[in-house]
Amino acid sequence: MDWVVLVSILGTAVVAFGVGWALNSKIGKTSIERAKEESERIIQDAQKEAKNLKKEKLLEVKDEWLKKKQEFDNEVNTRRQKLQNYEKQLDKREEGIERKLELIKTRENELEQVEESLRIKQEQVERKNQKLDALLKEQNARLEKIAQLTEEEAKQMLIENMKEQAKTEAQQYIREIRDQAKAEARKEAQKIVVGAIQRTAVDHSVETTISVVQLQSDDMKGRIIGREGRNIRAFEAATGIDVIVDDTPEAVILSGFDQYRREIARIALERLIADGRIHPARIEEVVEKVKEELEDEIYKEGENTVIQLGIHGVHPELIKHIGKMKYRSSYGQNLLQHSIEVAYLTGFMAAELGLDVKLAKRAGLLHDIGKTVDKSIEGPHALLGAELAKKFKEHPLVVNAIASHHEDVEMESPIAPLVQAADAISGARPGARRESLESYVARLQNLENLANSFDGVAKTYAIQAGREIRVVVEPDKIDDDFSDQLAYDIAQKIQDELEYPGQIKVTVIREVRKIAYAK
Repeated sequence: MDWVVLVSILGTAVVAFGVGWALNSKIGKTSIERAKEESERIIQDAQKEAKNLKKEKLLEVKDEWLKKKQEFDNEVNTRRQKLQNYEKQLDKREEGIERKLELIKTRENELEQVEESLRIKQEQVERKNQKLDALLKEQNARLEKIAQLTEEEAKQMLIENMKEQAKTEAQQYIREIRDQAKAEARKEAQKIVVGAIQRTAVDHSVETTISVVQLQSDDMKGRIIGREGRNIRAFEAATGIDVIVDDTPEAVILSGFDQYRREIARIALERLIADGRIHPARIEEVVEKVKEELEDEIYKEGENTVIQLGIHGVHPELIKHIGKMKYRSSYGQNLLQHSIEVAYLTGFMAAELGLDVKLAKRAGLLHDIGKTVDKSIEGPHALLGAELAKKFKEHPLVVNAIASHHEDVEMESPIAPLVQAADAISGARPGARRESLESYVARLQNLENLANSFDGVAKTYAIQAGREIRVVVEPDKIDDDFSDQLAYDIAQKIQDELEYPGQIKVTVIREVRKIAYAK
């Protein structure tokens, strides 16, 4: 019985173990399959994600490559553009060199023509000398036969004749060479100077020392004068300008050499007359207001001037001084118009010579800036202007051009003599400046005295305001051929010893008068 129970228990245990083992095996297989499926899914997801990352990275790399390629293309295009610009510049330079070569060839041809002309003339002179020798031999034979002269006497006569003949031919030859040399020497100067003058068209006005203020009636004169003259005294003290109230109908004259103060006085007086309230306090108030308005106008005038000339970066204080030049004059020539003209001329000549045009214009405009400095400061205006320009950080070459345009200091650049030349051109043109009577008369006297110092000169007349001198010579001392040499010598001496504007024409007059009386 026990054995049966034991066998039953063992059987049950075996069955239970088999059932459990079967169940466990089935569950394990299921878990392994699920794990495999999960791992495959994870691997697939990982592969998909890797593909996506790969695509993204490829896109990023491609974008980066496109960006780098664009930058590289832009840089290549920029360099290609620069190279094209350099090529254009080189082409222009080559064209300029070719033009210069053509000009050199032209000049060489001209020189060859001149040499050929001189050779022909030399041959002509030699032929004339040969003819002269033949004539002299014939003359010697005739003289010996007819006059029965000795050989030494005949030789002396021949020598004198040859001297006179050689002198005449030499004078003619010298005159021809000098005329040709003058024409050649003036070509380049005419090209630069005349071209510059033709291209500038600037209005010029000669300022006076008075301004006239018109009145509605002569009754206003009494109000301007005021009780016991207090109004006119207050006005003169505030403006520094003399007020002249005379018999001129319906007009008051403002007199003063300072154009700036005279302009303030004119505007202030016109406003006082229009307002009708004229008393010392009102006068001072109006004058101060006009001064402030005129300061603004001066700055605008200076600003417009630098804009007109295309000059940039000028210090505001220098712009004020440029505006002040409108109310300054030099020998009757408006200083601002003169400076603008000098700036244009300097710029044109600098362009012809291949220099810095903007720097040249700047130096030309500022060359007389020292004349706007307070008159209480002593010293040459060229040096004062140079100190002013240096103070406001102007270019050293501009400072030197200002200081040296009257040769107070040494010139350091080609722009400095261009400024000096343009200043002389502007001041020397007819009608540009006025000259005092005393200096005018002295200049004419010096001119006539210089011409009278030559031998054979009978009379001299300075005409055309000293721009021409006519020299009458003694016909028995000066012949026609030597007259040309005399005119040249007088012109050279004038050029070396006298100072004068523009140029002076020397005319030598030789006339022979024969007189007979019928009785």
